Amino acid sequence: MTTQAAAAPLLIACALGIEHLALRSGDRGGADGPVTVLRTGMGPRAAERAVTRVLAGPAHDGAAVLATGFCAGLAPGMHPGDLVVAEETRDPRGAVPCVGTDLLVKELVRTLPGRTVHTGPLAGSDHVVRGHERSALLATGAIAVDMESAATLLSAVRAGARPVAAVRVVVDAPEHELVRIGTVRGGISAFRVLRSVLPAFYEWHRSLLLPRR
Repeated sequence: MTTQAAAAPLLIACALGIEHLALRSGDRGGADGPVTVLRTGMGPRAAERAVTRVLAGPAHDGAAVLATGFCAGLAPGMHPGDLVVAEETRDPRGAVPCVGTDLLVKELVRTLPGRTVHTGPLAGSDHVVRGHERSALLATGAIAVDMESAATLLSAVRAGARPVAAVRVVVDAPEHELVRIGTVRGGISAFRVLRSVLPAFYEWHRSLLLPRR
């Protein structure tokens, strides 16, 4: 039983090539069990198709699933390079609670000292949100939005009971919108942060394998 638990797989899902590059070029050592970094493609439908397909295979039976990549921050005071750890993901189809949020926050703070980590609901959208749409999402309590996390986690739990989580790096925030030239610097900062998150993900995954007392 112990050997089987130690071999439990971890599926890390992102959407974009630049996100995939950041994760693939990060620290890949220290994982317990096999790790797959899946590029789903952009948008909720692509995420749903890719995650459902991969989890249907025997190699990912019972895999823990973590959605990651970039996001748009909704709350004032957020900056590019800040981290968002979702307490739950939401889209019009419903909400999915995340597992081990406190541990992820602790490990991200340890791994990336000096980086601000925000926790709260992460909203899903099928398009890039701007202006009044951001304000409307913030009014629901969401602190950030992206296009794939909610679909990824919903597809994961529909494929079978498993631990799920979502961690995103802010690349676009109310005072630092993506359309501005200054966002180039923010994008570089977010890329560097995303390269550094894997050790925290591995610790989250490792904690799931520990026997419960």
